[in-house]
Amino acid sequence: MDARLAAGLSTIRHRIVIMSGKGGVGKSTVAANLARALAAMGKKVGILDGDVHGPNIPKMLGLEGASPEAGPSGLLPLEAAPGLKVMSMAFLLPNSDTPVAWRGPMKHTLFQQFVSDVQWGDLDYLIVDLPPGTGDEPMSIAQILGKPLWAIVVTTPQDVALLDSRKSVVFGGSLDMNMLGIVENMSGLVCPHCAEEIDLFKRGGGERAARELMVPFLGAIPIDPRVVIAGDAGIPVASVDPDASVSRILRELAEHIDETVNNHHEPV
Repeated sequence: MDARLAAGLSTIRHRIVIMSGKGGVGKSTVAANLARALAAMGKKVGILDGDVHGPNIPKMLGLEGASPEAGPSGLLPLEAAPGLKVMSMAFLLPNSDTPVAWRGPMKHTLFQQFVSDVQWGDLDYLIVDLPPGTGDEPMSIAQILGKPLWAIVVTTPQDVALLDSRKSVVFGGSLDMNMLGIVENMSGLVCPHCAEEIDLFKRGGGERAARELMVPFLGAIPIDPRVVIAGDAGIPVASVDPDASVSRILRELAEHIDETVNNHHEPV
């Protein structure tokens, strides 16, 4: 391993990748809110936007249009909140409309530099928002981050999303990731007019897939317009309405992950 990469990884206690089998399931939303929830618990957290072609994390964390500064040993990540550092390809583009037309080797080099040439400092967690699917980018990032590497798979309840998410679980296992489990996002909607629960995309598919694949089910996150409003505004939903059920679910997810990771012992 490159000495600079090894030095960068040595300051990061836990590495967690957020995966999805397909786009549009809310993976980046879960990643951003999980990172904010962990930081709110007093953890030192970094979030790396691994989606080179569609980097959305800066928008969701209120850093759209920002640019990193150079430090004595590399780029300084931006700070979205106390204890929460962020790095994304979006910070390096002239504007949000600029496409990134890169092939695999260039992206691999970028991912390596995001670890070795960014001054993350001491972190309890590095959360990596992976691009969807099981292609070249997730494989490159998994190789760079090394082991132990934890993984969370985000899905929605409908069969089309679940088919691809199951592939992500198997993919993670093939790379010896420690599978934290499956999160079912967009799981039901409470009508704001009549308070009836509506299963827009069905419900329970994520839990069923977790059971069949023998991995933990981490919980169901309902559809809540406040999540969208908060994400577009660049603030966590827990700050918009800390008493909302979705805020509670995200806090409990962060607490469960922190407990699981810190109580885990690698086999000798």
